[in-house]
This record gives sequence, structure tokens and C-alpha cells, in this order.
Amino acid sequence: MAVQQRRTSKTRKRLRRTHFKLTVSGLVTCPNCGALIKSHHVCPKCHFYGGKLVIAEENEAAETKKTVKAKAKKVKKEEKAEEKVEEKAEATKVVKKAVKKTTKKTTEEAPVKKTTKKTTKAKAEENKVE
Repeated sequence: MAVQQRRTSKTRKRLRRTHFKLTVSGLVTCPNCGALIKSHHVCPKCHFYGGKLVIAEENEAAETKKTVKAKAKKVKKEEKAEEKVEEKAEATKVVKKAVKKTTKKTTEEAPVKKTTKKTTKAKAEENKVE
């Protein structure tokens, strides 16, 4: 086995390793959103390649039968709730009409005497006549 004769200095070691560097290759700006992407790859932010939308939105692509059924159930529940509200509104209208009719009957049965306010002059004249 070989044994080194002298320790390699930092400078000599670093001069030797100058060619072992990493290079960023093929980065280009996306023409749609301006993000840095690898050339000839789909943009991960806007999903465009060559000016065309390649990957659809995740929300649209991820819709399955279960989500469609769940949405349908929610819509049905909302419709039922709206129907109940409408029924309650109609019931209150009927009750209000019945209350108005009963109040009119009571006022017709016992007519209220109309009193007229007499002015001080009229009172004075009545007193003189008597």
C-alpha cells in the first residue's frame, strides 16, 4: 500500500479540483409566467409548454365520481332547506291574514264612538245656552 511522503497543501488540492465544479445547464425563462425552468420541459408553475396549456388544473383533473356525488347531495340539501323556508314563509302569511280578519271582526262588532274635540269657544257657547 502506498504511503504519502508529504501532506498535499490546500492550494495544490484546490488547483487540482478547479475542474470538478457544478454547472447549471439549460435554464430558460418561461415565456408565459417568467419562471426559470429547464429547457424543453413543462413549466411547473403555469403548466405551459410551447405556448400551450399541457397539464389541466389539479382541481379539474382530480374530480371523481365521489366528488360529483357529494356535490349533488349538497345541492339537494340546499334545495330542501330552501323549500322549508318557503313553506314557513307561506304559513306565516296565512296566519297573518287570519289575524287581520279576526281583528276586523272585533272592531265591527263594537263600534267605537267618535269623539270630536271641542274648542274653547264651542264649550263657552254651550255653557251660555244652558
